[in-house]
Amino acid sequence: MTRVPVRRFAFLVILAAALIACVSPSAQTSATAPIDAILEAPIKDGKIAGASVAVVKGGATLLVKEYGSADLELAVPTPPKATYEIGSVTKQFTAAAILLLAEQGKLSLDDELTTLLPDYPSQGHRVKVRRLLNHTSGIKGYTEMPEFREFQRLERPRQELVTLFGGQPFEFAPGEQQTYNNSAFFLLGLIIEKVSGTTYEAFVKANLFDRVGMPDSYYCSGRTIRKNHAHGYDTENGQLVLKAYLDHLWPYAAGSLCSNTADLVAWTRALHGGRVLKPESYREMITPGVLNDGTRIRYGLGIAVAEIGGRRAIAHGGGISGFLSEVEFYPDDDLFVVVLLNTAGPVAPRDLARQIADVVLPRPPDRSRTFQGDLQHYAGIFGGRGRGRDSKVRIAVENGALVFADLAASRAPEKLSYYGNETFGFKDTLVMFERKDEAVARLRVDTGTGHNILTRVADKSQIDRR
Repeated sequence: MTRVPVRRFAFLVILAAALIACVSPSAQTSATAPIDAILEAPIKDGKIAGASVAVVKGGATLLVKEYGSADLELAVPTPPKATYEIGSVTKQFTAAAILLLAEQGKLSLDDELTTLLPDYPSQGHRVKVRRLLNHTSGIKGYTEMPEFREFQRLERPRQELVTLFGGQPFEFAPGEQQTYNNSAFFLLGLIIEKVSGTTYEAFVKANLFDRVGMPDSYYCSGRTIRKNHAHGYDTENGQLVLKAYLDHLWPYAAGSLCSNTADLVAWTRALHGGRVLKPESYREMITPGVLNDGTRIRYGLGIAVAEIGGRRAIAHGGGISGFLSEVEFYPDDDLFVVVLLNTAGPVAPRDLARQIADVVLPRPPDRSRTFQGDLQHYAGIFGGRGRGRDSKVRIAVENGALVFADLAASRAPEKLSYYGNETFGFKDTLVMFERKDEAVARLRVDTGTGHNILTRVADKSQIDRR
């Protein structure tokens, strides 16, 4: 190998450094400017108070940045390492805790709920631990109960909440459908405490936070003063207001953890990099569950396993009084996206994260197809159980396309794309039609965190007569 003279080598090093200094700022600007625009727009519009975002691809940190305000009243900018209530992102930590206890032989995913919590009123149903972890238990969700609105303001023994939702009829037999369920994760917290002999908070800190290296993560509190903790805001009549009070006795193992972007990137990399669970446990966590009829859902254990914007993703969002969150891992691209907002309102962090992924990654292939046939066969009204309420959906044909309208919600109707095999969809939701005696009789609505089966209650001719 030819030896380069020392002086010439030094000159080349200095020249290279100068070139990097010249190129890096513009390259960084081209990478971050579109993401800045995505986050700054809703802040300028007054729709969110502040945000923290992290974008990491492979070993490169593309962006770690704070936006807007951590406190609107005192005009405090969002500080570095700001912490937020992460709501249901908590569920993957709860699931990991359960899997760790299973690795230790202290429980099994196939244990029945009443084996671990003998006093729970199972009403003759057999509920396995895995059914709690993937929202297929059928247990009544407490956050959807009108009685919980006042209950959440109280400081009472946790068992009183179990009595409240445990006395309600099951929404469906375990494994028949999937409905997002905070009661199940509340029960998982109680199981963790009983089996481990310590509190949920202490178990998660010692076995997950400390193990991974998450110094700024903790169990949330409405009274403890935490440095760099962002204040939360709700939205009323299009205006930001101080967040409603919620005692953190109640979100518990379903949604009471606080964290920041740096810690959540560290967690996501460790979880999916094999540093939290054994390989077989990790596979359990990210393997989509199966309903009693063999239908595979798009949710593993405490985490969704579905496409986001046409890309394979392992992700979960969170929503709690004053805060919204989204943590996404795109395994095919080794991309991590974390979006934390200190505002509960019309801006969804999942939409922001998807836009960020669109900036960073190549455009995904379009899986939609041209439908050949008569779309009117699918038109009608379909009804069944939804999350905490009866669900009713109207399918209609408009301008040569199927349109999906949730009659129990105020959202605008969605145009459906066709994916083949009588499966349609919008955004990340799948709408799958099923026939009986050659006629369309049911549809399945799969959101990634729910899989509900609705039966046709009126056909097109009946709708036309109304």
